[in-house]
Amino acid sequence: MSLSHTAAEYMLSDALLPDPGGSRAKGLRLELPSDRLLKFVTVGLPLFLVSLAFAREFSAGSQISCFSPTNFTGKQSAYVDTACWDSLVHHGFDAEGHAVTKSLWALKVFPYSLLVVAVLMYMPYLLWRYAAAPALHSDLLFIIDELDKSYNRSVRLVQHMRKVQQASAEPERFWEEYERARRERYFEFPLLERYLTCKQHAHSLAFIYILRNLLLLLFLAATCLYLVFLHLSIFFQDEFSCSIKTGLLQAEPHIPLLIPCKLVFFSVFQLISLSVGGVYVLLAPVVIYNALQLCQWDKGLLSVYEMLPAFDLLSRKMLTCPVNDLNVILLFLRANISELTSFGRLNAVSALREATANKEDIDTVVDFMTLLAGLETTKPKH
Repeated sequence: MSLSHTAAEYMLSDALLPDPGGSRAKGLRLELPSDRLLKFVTVGLPLFLVSLAFAREFSAGSQISCFSPTNFTGKQSAYVDTACWDSLVHHGFDAEGHAVTKSLWALKVFPYSLLVVAVLMYMPYLLWRYAAAPALHSDLLFIIDELDKSYNRSVRLVQHMRKVQQASAEPERFWEEYERARRERYFEFPLLERYLTCKQHAHSLAFIYILRNLLLLLFLAATCLYLVFLHLSIFFQDEFSCSIKTGLLQAEPHIPLLIPCKLVFFSVFQLISLSVGGVYVLLAPVVIYNALQLCQWDKGLLSVYEMLPAFDLLSRKMLTCPVNDLNVILLFLRANISELTSFGRLNAVSALREATANKEDIDTVVDFMTLLAGLETTKPKH
């Protein structure tokens, strides 16, 4: 008998979770994997393409090539290229023969506009980092710590029950007291359960998360519309007619009225704009999916923790509208599942409960531990 008692004590001692060696605060992820991917692509892609555009500009030299008259000297041709690049205005004629001008200056600022796009895409991340991440960090630390402690309390409860049952002269009386304690909810964890219930009625994290995705979707749409505008207005015109008859050169008779010019970098800018626009269009459904995650509950995690005594947040129908802070916390608990040591233990216990023949004998992790500790011979059947 002493050998079986010793084995049960060792089994229950091994079931306890060890204290975390390091600080959990450093390992918590305050961004979902999909949000991290969105931030990396939406911010990194325009920065990468802009760096390529600037590198080509510095390596290739002049971004414009004008066809100056043959009697122009080298310095005069260089002046034509510089003047036409500075003005970047197309001079032409309409169907009635009237002179019209069209500014192509948006091509010059296109690389800088992509820098603005990268800054705009980073703003939703800053909103989340400074408005929601500190509160979320505190919530995750407290809930993860309490969930692990609740599991340890359940195992220690079984250890205490085993000692009391061994010292009891009337085993049936012991189990009657145990059933009465369960009915009167002496084994519940009111702090954790009430904290989660309080988060169910709060909406600050959910509002900021939805606002973050809406802002990102708005900036994606605005960038795509801007690129469409560039393509429809100027990205199909790589050649234009430039006029340098201004200032001191206005009265010079040997200078032609219009000089044809060609944009050397035109194809590069077309490729950059198509790449950014195409990727952003593909990312829009991902942003919509992230926002719609709050429209349904992630019940898998809480259902596993219903193995804890009296932890019945789901069975008591407390989960109502999913757009609240509790659902946001559940999403981030799922992303930080590696920090939640008790989840793996309880998930294994739940799987074993499904494989057990007498499922009605196992309601909580306490019931499962009592069976493992060898108390099933005296425990009354439900």
